[in-house]
Amino acid sequence: MARLWEHLRIHHLLIVLVVTVCSVVQTQAQGIGMVTGSKTGTYIRFGRDIAKVAKNKGVDIIVKKSEGSLANIRRMMSKENAALGIVQSDVLGFLSTSSDSNMRHITSRLRLLFPFYNEEVHLFARKEIQQLVDLNGKRVVVGTKGSGNWLTANNILRLANVDPGERLEMPPSTAVSAVLTGKADAMFYVAGKPVTVFTRIRGLLNNPDYAPLVQHVHFVPLDDPMILNEYVASDITTNDYSWLNGDVQTAAVKAVLVSFDFSSKRNTYFRQRCRQLEKLGEAIREQFDHLTRTGHPKWQEVDLEQQVGIWQRDTCSSPDAVAMTQPVAAAKTAPAPKSADADALMKAIENILTTDSR
Repeated sequence: MARLWEHLRIHHLLIVLVVTVCSVVQTQAQGIGMVTGSKTGTYIRFGRDIAKVAKNKGVDIIVKKSEGSLANIRRMMSKENAALGIVQSDVLGFLSTSSDSNMRHITSRLRLLFPFYNEEVHLFARKEIQQLVDLNGKRVVVGTKGSGNWLTANNILRLANVDPGERLEMPPSTAVSAVLTGKADAMFYVAGKPVTVFTRIRGLLNNPDYAPLVQHVHFVPLDDPMILNEYVASDITTNDYSWLNGDVQTAAVKAVLVSFDFSSKRNTYFRQRCRQLEKLGEAIREQFDHLTRTGHPKWQEVDLEQQVGIWQRDTCSSPDAVAMTQPVAAAKTAPAPKSADADALMKAIENILTTDSR
């Protein structure tokens, strides 16, 4: 009988070993899925640049197109192979303020691998709008629902406790025309400066019918400390848009590479992912000069060690980052998310952004 039990014990250990090895091999074979952005956008081009340098470290990155930041977070929560994502940095801020404990739990699991480039917030408005608070009760273009522009516009309005009378959805060129003609009071547009739709305003000055319209519009400063706690300070200058009368302080959202936290190494999958992220971090740092020379031009604006708002650094890809972390409030006490969270995320985000916080 003793020999039988010993035989069974050895058999069990062999099964565990085989399963463990198969799990590691499968993880290695699958690589790491990275959700990015549209097929013609900057996010996916950054993803492809990263995939090329990662191969030199034996890490296979599967670059996937997506609908943007909100979709990326949803897909990272799902069962899809999407352990990495490029998102707007303000995703974390509004998720961490949710009254839903499951949403707060998501923020406790997200980690910053690397910051990328700035996308400036352009608050283009009629001159009677001198500061953000002046948008209370006004007609404000926030962009297409669910877009990154919509996310940032609504998040900034929430942070500043501002409640517009109307939140309008228009494409950028239509929105600029609406502000110029007084059909809208202001518009938010998030993009790396200079933006063509605003540089073209210069051409209006050459037409006597349109030149007077330009005298009634400007960019509104965004320098509130509450906003800059989540965003990066930047500026919009006369070098960016020659029709301006002076420089304006603004905020910028940072494009960031994020993952879930695998640092606990609590099982084979977590240990393997953490090791892959370590190699990925090495690859990007060691070949950063190569990326700035041969990758997307925006790599030249990247500071890999910049701290971004309330984001915690990933300790798998950045082993020395422990001292740099800034814990997100309430993350420790939040319960584990339910399986339906991924499907409910979009609705929860909308509730966060549109609920009156006053």
